[in-house]
Amino acid sequence: MNRVLIAATFAAGAFLSGSQAFAHAFLDHASPPVGGTVATAPHELTLSFTQNLEAAFSTVQVTGPNGTQLGQGKAQISGNTMRVSIKAAGPGTYHVHWHALSVDTHTTQGNYTFHVGGQ
Repeated sequence: MNRVLIAATFAAGAFLSGSQAFAHAFLDHASPPVGGTVATAPHELTLSFTQNLEAAFSTVQVTGPNGTQLGQGKAQISGNTMRVSIKAAGPGTYHVHWHALSVDTHTTQGNYTFHVGGQ
């Protein structure tokens, strides 16, 4: 009987700890898309997350093919969406680094690239 109780307790703990991982704001999708290619340089980057964000502590940086920072001003946040205007830098690989603080105070961050032009 004790083995059954121990196994049930362990299983419940594993389930609950796994559920907590889903409480973080993870990147759900982006425009331009992660790893995607677009024909022309975008004027805005949009990131959508799995949870609502705290605007004061969530950021995004975009660098162009030559390493220049392209973000124009602070990211605008509404619910689970972060947007930032960016300067066009022509064809090549663009790098995005984001940091998100969800409303439940968990932080996540990540990087990705997208391509402009026929690369």
